[in-house]
Amino acid sequence: MSNALPPDVTDLLHRLDAFIDAEITPLEQQDDNRRFFDHRREWARTDFENDGLPRPEWEELLGEVRRRADAAGFFRYSLPKELGGSAGSDTAMAAVREHLTHRGLGLHNDLQNEHSIVGNLVFAHLVHLFGTEAQREELVEGLITGSKGLTFGLTEPEHGSDATWLETTARRVGDEWVINGAKRWNTGIHTATHALIFARTSGEPGSAKGITALLVPTDTPGVEVPFYWWTLNMPTDHGEVLLRDVRVPASAVFGAEGEALSIAQTFLHENRIRQAASSLGAAQYCIDRAVAYAKERHTFGRPLSTRQAIQWPLVELHTEAEMCRALIRQTAADLDECRAEGRPAVSVGHKVSMCNYRGNRLVCEAADRAMQVHGGIGYSRHEPFEHIYRHHRRYRITEGAEEVQMRRVAGQLFGFL
Repeated sequence: MSNALPPDVTDLLHRLDAFIDAEITPLEQQDDNRRFFDHRREWARTDFENDGLPRPEWEELLGEVRRRADAAGFFRYSLPKELGGSAGSDTAMAAVREHLTHRGLGLHNDLQNEHSIVGNLVFAHLVHLFGTEAQREELVEGLITGSKGLTFGLTEPEHGSDATWLETTARRVGDEWVINGAKRWNTGIHTATHALIFARTSGEPGSAKGITALLVPTDTPGVEVPFYWWTLNMPTDHGEVLLRDVRVPASAVFGAEGEALSIAQTFLHENRIRQAASSLGAAQYCIDRAVAYAKERHTFGRPLSTRQAIQWPLVELHTEAEMCRALIRQTAADLDECRAEGRPAVSVGHKVSMCNYRGNRLVCEAADRAMQVHGGIGYSRHEPFEHIYRHHRRYRITEGAEEVQMRRVAGQLFGFL
């Protein structure tokens, strides 16, 4: 099967490039906004005296980009048409994510906080699909425009991948739910208006049944954010959340009571394939930059590119990037086919896992090799490789650690699934 993209997707990428050149790059160049992307980027973005949170001026700039992209018709591309989107396919979204990261660091796309001119608007889509009419009315449009924020409260201090063992509980008391527990890595909690809290409401530890999702306004009494986790890549917006006798009405239940884990997995495959595509694009950027530098740099009277010690590691990375691209595009097409035929995407879940763990590992290796080829300047913050490494390194843990992805592939390979 051909690895070529459909014409409509190719056209979309051309239109995105034109929009970036006309609207986004000029904005990036004005008012010293380059400070958010050059060697000053981590300091320009981070308020180190305020829990390491993003600086308001950084988030305001991202908000302006979101408004421009929405006005141009790109931001909602992945959403269904009734939400103003284009019902973008998995094939198209994978191509877009790869294309934008392949352009390098810039205001058009910075995945540190899922910023992109083509939004990965999973929360808005999730509320649209599973929310009550009142929840949709309250949240969906605001989640798209940024006037509302939702944080995902699944991981706990003692539980990450083993979500069926979570210890946060919610018990029914009259017309209310009373929630007690703790959540970790609540991304975006500093600006979120609501937290989607997953709590056990029935069943036994280890059971996927009996876990319920509740929409909790973040200003509800008993919700506390004692600190933010500082990470390898700053700024941080990953808060620790404590829930002490938090009371919410019965209407706060999101989706079916006791069936929350199925909701949590709704966009699992889409997120993982998009993440893999983003990593692939960033990896190719690092490879291309290293090749270009090796051609320009002369050592001992010859171009660096003439030396096999430089050539062969980049050849291997470039080869793997080509293989990852073929697998990602084919798997995205398989996901689209499942959707069109009404088949569960789980049938290609092992391929999604292959894409995810290999793509995320590839970008880390490519960033490291680009540093090595560039020598001392590659290690400096005046080149983007350290930022790319620090950002993408987290993808080998989030959305399912690579060990979890490999276990899924093993389950299919050995017949355990």
